[in-house]
Amino acid sequence: MANRSVVPFGPQHPVLPEPIHLDLVIEDEKVVEAVPSIGFIHRGLESLVAKKDFNEMVYVAERTCGICSFMHGMGYCESVEHIMGVDVPVRARYLRTIWCEMSRIHSHLLWLGLLADAFGFESLFYECWRIRERILDMVEMTTGGRLISSVNKVGGVIKDINPEMQKAILLAVTEIEKELKSVQKTFMKDYSVQSRLKGVGVLTKDQVHDLGSSGPFARASGVQVDMRRRGYAAYGDMDFEIAYSNEGDSYARCDVRIRELFTSISIIRQAIEKLPDSELFVPVKGNPNGEYFMRVEQPRGEAIYYVKGSGKKFIDRLRIRTPTFANLPGLCETLKGADYADVPLLILTIDPCISCTER
Repeated sequence: MANRSVVPFGPQHPVLPEPIHLDLVIEDEKVVEAVPSIGFIHRGLESLVAKKDFNEMVYVAERTCGICSFMHGMGYCESVEHIMGVDVPVRARYLRTIWCEMSRIHSHLLWLGLLADAFGFESLFYECWRIRERILDMVEMTTGGRLISSVNKVGGVIKDINPEMQKAILLAVTEIEKELKSVQKTFMKDYSVQSRLKGVGVLTKDQVHDLGSSGPFARASGVQVDMRRRGYAAYGDMDFEIAYSNEGDSYARCDVRIRELFTSISIIRQAIEKLPDSELFVPVKGNPNGEYFMRVEQPRGEAIYYVKGSGKKFIDRLRIRTPTFANLPGLCETLKGADYADVPLLILTIDPCISCTER
């Protein structure tokens, strides 16, 4: 009979970009069970509704996560806007869509770089992050910030993208698209990459449904669910396909995220070409009185925002369910039976964001 031992993994580990902690039950070199520990960096952001009014909470929501900051702010704003019956100007909805897809591109490129670094392909890591810098330059040019942009407000947005900026963005995404094709070829065709990813950490479609996984992690197992299809912001006016795979392994998760990069570029082009003229925001009067349940597609998957107000400037309740929280059960399932050496790689394949999870 093999000897069992419990090995603590994280929260500090050279491969992990986030302080996740797992207790791994090991038999020889195989993982038998993985037990996650949540709460290492809990910050109590949701309780700040008692101290920050509903307008100030936009900036708190943005700081739920640095990488998907823009979409956290937008998800919160859209929740409050639905409660208050605010009709957001159409141009603001298009601008939100552009910034959302910029966020998705830089998040996926960051993840691809970390994945390459995890299996020792350092030149590929640097290439992914070099390309990512181009997108961050576009974010900085249009919002003034590279990660925390703070352009969302209840009722619309506070900054515009002028024609010169639009031309610069279109030129940048065209060049990025060409560079991404080279990166895609390396990730999908290189033997060393395939040997580390193919057949590793398989999660079936039924397991995805049973465990409630979301985002690219779920779509890599054949579940074609993408909250952008709900048509929030300006997504209802965009033409795009959902990237998915039926393989369910680490290779498929990489493939889905790479294809989503090209989808995001297509959506940015469409949004700029169709960008209508209108105001950027509408004045909002009164206070939120009611509740709303908003669902958006973050780079890591579906994020849920629940906001409840009772007519006061301080909302009563804010709850955020982030995609990493939803994907932790699926991660623990993929770890069962995995080689101990593949644990860091499998953790990375859900694109973990623990700061999002521990609000």
